[in-house]
Amino acid sequence: MTEPCRCGWANPKNPRYLAYHDEEWGVPCHDERTLFEMLNLEGAQAGLSWETILNKRDHYRAAFDGWDASRIAVYDDAKVAELLANPGIVRNRLKVAAAISNARAWLQLQAAGSSLDSLLWAYVDGQPLQNSFDSYQHAPAHTPLSDQISKDLSKRGFKFVGSTIIYAYMQAIGMVNDHATTCFRHHIVKGLAR
Repeated sequence: MTEPCRCGWANPKNPRYLAYHDEEWGVPCHDERTLFEMLNLEGAQAGLSWETILNKRDHYRAAFDGWDASRIAVYDDAKVAELLANPGIVRNRLKVAAAISNARAWLQLQAAGSSLDSLLWAYVDGQPLQNSFDSYQHAPAHTPLSDQISKDLSKRGFKFVGSTIIYAYMQAIGMVNDHATTCFRHHIVKGLAR
């Protein structure tokens, strides 16, 4: 059986990476916990490869209490020390602190009667942006929209939300379809728009 044509970034030697590309990346996400998880994982990826973070994803879920923001928001120094000693995650003090700050910012958003889902998807009127790049390499690293969302999230207390991180996040959660037009997922994901 012939392998389908995929985006060039999907490492064919890593089944986890292929599953992520084939089943998750670019699919519109409205699940609040997944949106929170992905925001933190994209921030953790800064300066590293996404494959590194994806390979550690299960460890992150265990280390950060299943991405339960109410638990993360009250992490103390002992918990931070435990996280920084955990070889299953990226042991970067600023990134660990960012996850805690993000949990607090997420809780404030919830307390104000909002959510990541409603905040983010309002920027695109609830519909994913559809791009038509013949190669993933033609996709931008950031856009004026990711600049705007980055500033908004930053003002709300979120950390590691620079514009490049936010554009990667938008791709991951399906706010934008950047599957290459030659990729078998491009038209499938396009059809998932509500």
